[in-house]
Amino acid sequence: REKSGDLAGAFACYEAALKLMPNNVPVTNDLGRLAVRMEYPDIAEKFFNFVLRIEPDNTEAANNLATALREASRYEEAIEILRIAITLHPQDAQLWNALGTVVNTQGDVDTSIIFYQEALKFDAKHVHALYNMGNALSLLGHYEEALEYLMRALPLFDDPLNLYTCRLSIAFVNAVLNNFDTAWDYYDARLKDGTAEKILYLIDRPRWTPQTDVAGKHVFVSAEQGLGDEVLFASLLPDLIHDIGPEGRLTIAVEPRLVSLFARSFPAATVIKHHTTKHKGRVVRLFPDLTDAQSIDHWALMGDLLKRYRRSLGDFPKANIFLTPDPDRVAYWRGELDKLGAGPKAGILWKSLIKHSRRDRYYSPFETWKEVIATEGVHFVNLQYGDVTAELAEAEAAGLTIWNPPGIDLKADLDDLCALCCALDTVMGPSNATSNIAAAAGATIWMSIPFRSAWLCLGTDHYPFYPTARVFAPAVLNDWGDALGQMKQALIDDLIPAKSRATIL
Repeated sequence: REKSGDLAGAFACYEAALKLMPNNVPVTNDLGRLAVRMEYPDIAEKFFNFVLRIEPDNTEAANNLATALREASRYEEAIEILRIAITLHPQDAQLWNALGTVVNTQGDVDTSIIFYQEALKFDAKHVHALYNMGNALSLLGHYEEALEYLMRALPLFDDPLNLYTCRLSIAFVNAVLNNFDTAWDYYDARLKDGTAEKILYLIDRPRWTPQTDVAGKHVFVSAEQGLGDEVLFASLLPDLIHDIGPEGRLTIAVEPRLVSLFARSFPAATVIKHHTTKHKGRVVRLFPDLTDAQSIDHWALMGDLLKRYRRSLGDFPKANIFLTPDPDRVAYWRGELDKLGAGPKAGILWKSLIKHSRRDRYYSPFETWKEVIATEGVHFVNLQYGDVTAELAEAEAAGLTIWNPPGIDLKADLDDLCALCCALDTVMGPSNATSNIAAAAGATIWMSIPFRSAWLCLGTDHYPFYPTARVFAPAVLNDWGDALGQMKQALIDDLIPAKSRATIL
């Protein structure tokens, strides 16, 4: 069941087995391992602690417990578990690798490399240590060396999902090195072919290839991955529309919340929604409004188009505005913003609704934004979707004001969100769906990233996908105070009139 992707079913089977064999260590350990995969670290912790009570010297359980604690962002506890285990087993490569992953997730990449080196000293072919070393070196900008470690790890992986994760890392490093043909070939790993996590797209038509002549043809393109990716890869559609020409036809399937925005932005295309569901444990993407599938000559995923249209940095348009906001709604929001009074209006966002230890480094804590929000003469506007009640109350308690725009659902009303972003003087925050929409529509966008080596920068100091976006990254990895300090200074220098600026400085 686990190999087929039915994690819940596998968990139930292991539970049933444990009832028959209450003190079975391998079964208990597998239950904990599955709980980690299902993102239940608290449950996993209980299983691994149970194993360690029975077998205090079980290094696999210690490793797994540290992993569960890391996933729960309880780093110091994870480090203590591993410290004790390593004291007893100083030559255990698995434990050194686990220690490296914990401190890496904390943001201490330099120290993580020392621990990965220890792991490889005791096991030169420890595949996870090789892979983690490659990723750590990439974070520090040592791309050629990173690629060497990743390529050493690749043939050693036997689990398909780990294999694809490694191939994606290789894709990202090659993209930063501008080896785009190689990067996009490895980027096919995002499709997870041959695994239970592969999305099945229900369309039975010939697949587009980079060599396909699309002139005068009917081409169907489905968006893929997350909402931000749907917007990012839509930057490739103008190239495809040009090649199809006036005699051809393009049908685009996107997330339902994007349909109206994309329909206005690509008037030459037919825009429909996609619907993703599960069938017999497999993820399936349907296109309920596609009524003439047989007329389609070729179909593609948006990311596939990279192989044809982005083969060098020169292929990225210098002015890449491809989403069109509703002009009436832009005018409406400008009127509402004017009511706030004189001074620039800056939209801010700071978090993802998906909380995960490996994602947290990409998002600055709200606490670090307070110094920015305290900038005199600027009106700050909330663009953060989800429940922000606590953050807004925290700001108010600190004497800071963030205007919450009424009458808009920032998560659901993406067309109106686009108009609001374009009515603002700037949009500030991490790379997520909102900032992607703002950048694609030509809004002034300032993106905060935790490190300059982010793969979407493609080895540059900006976002080639969004050439008008301005990137703010700290000199030291994850030093958000540095990045946001740069943003605050940019507000003062670029948006506040000189007369008012003199009083601030």
